Amino acid sequence: MVYYILAFIVFLVDQGTKYLIATRMELREEIPVIGNFFVITSHRNSGAAFGILQDQRWFFIVVTIIVVVALIWYLQKVKDTPHKLLPVALSLVLGGAIGNFLDRALTGEVVDFVQLNFGSYTFPIFNIADSAICIGVALIIVETLLEGRREKAAAKIEGNEHHE
Repeated sequence: MVYYILAFIVFLVDQGTKYLIATRMELREEIPVIGNFFVITSHRNSGAAFGILQDQRWFFIVVTIIVVVALIWYLQKVKDTPHKLLPVALSLVLGGAIGNFLDRALTGEVVDFVQLNFGSYTFPIFNIADSAICIGVALIIVETLLEGRREKAAAKIEGNEHHE
């Protein structure tokens, strides 16, 4: 249950911040937070990450439903494992996916607002759901690498036991 609570918290923080941006800022309005490096910018995105696949609302809705079902199925499968990184990662992805899904289903676009500038380069504007998804995916990769190491270590121990 704790993993679904984590996903729900991600969802609530995502929706709460998007609500504040959508209701308190004009579209394209900017609020500098850390000089020009970190700027809160009211932006809408009808595509996927980095603005790809613009105006493909039904595609995203169908794909997200499939992904959410798969995430819940896999989370149920791994929630009782001794290593908790994978279920936490899946929870982050789940909460983020549902947050962006709700925006797309209701309005056809996602509210983005985190803008990072690196000199003259502006990173694509994103939101809390996007952040949770990216962090979750990074943690899944870390867990996959750790699991590979654990399997190698177990195989080495098993190989040493057979030689004694």
